[in-house]
Amino acid sequence: MTARIASIQRHPLKSHGREALDEVMLSAGHGMPWDRAWAVAHEAARLSPGEWAACANFSRGAKAPKLMAINARLDAARAELTLCHPELPPLTFRPADPADQVRFLEWVRPIVPADRAQPAAIYAAKDVAMTDTDYQSVSLINLASNRALGTSMGLDLSPLRWRGNFWLEGMEPFAEVDLPGKRIRLGATLLEVVEPIERCLATTANPETGVRDADTLAGLRDLVANQNFGVYARVIEGGPVRIGDSLQVSE
Repeated sequence: MTARIASIQRHPLKSHGREALDEVMLSAGHGMPWDRAWAVAHEAARLSPGEWAACANFSRGAKAPKLMAINARLDAARAELTLCHPELPPLTFRPADPADQVRFLEWVRPIVPADRAQPAAIYAAKDVAMTDTDYQSVSLINLASNRALGTSMGLDLSPLRWRGNFWLEGMEPFAEVDLPGKRIRLGATLLEVVEPIERCLATTANPETGVRDADTLAGLRDLVANQNFGVYARVIEGGPVRIGDSLQVSE
């Protein structure tokens, strides 16, 4: 298998925007730096301070599809985040600042359905990313699989629907289903692919508008008989990863 990295994406505030990168430095046992560093706890959340928490505790695109249209830009040196949405003015704030959290909550509430649990606070745990897995992970998607699904559905599907960290080009459609249980070299790093990603309603929303306009879940069931798209992996050996770097199956 010959594949390369076509895009690198991080999501500093879980479910609230994505940001394209040219390169990233991974560390063993950790997710992507600043990816899901914060999450938006809703009013019904049950959290243990300082610990990882499941996605059900947070505002997310599966329940509030308009969140899928947020773009993000992180100033890591200042721990400052700028969010943009087609229906809202841009917002620059520091997620760790209590006063800025209030500003963020006021900004985001208009695009959260009134009949859903409302955003209540920004949550973070030191050195723990709020990934959808209870282990620190990165996610990989296959662009050929995205194209195959779009063709099957008669749609041009944006890869942004899948919120993956690494977009791979050069694989056969759905070749990634054979990767769990294997180790792969991604740039200078070594990853262990753990499991497929079972998808939710968030992927049905258009990442430009936040409107649900494509039944990706039914499309996956029709094409591959499940709702899996992409894979989760653990970082075993860290190092730099850049756009254009290759993927090699190690074992």
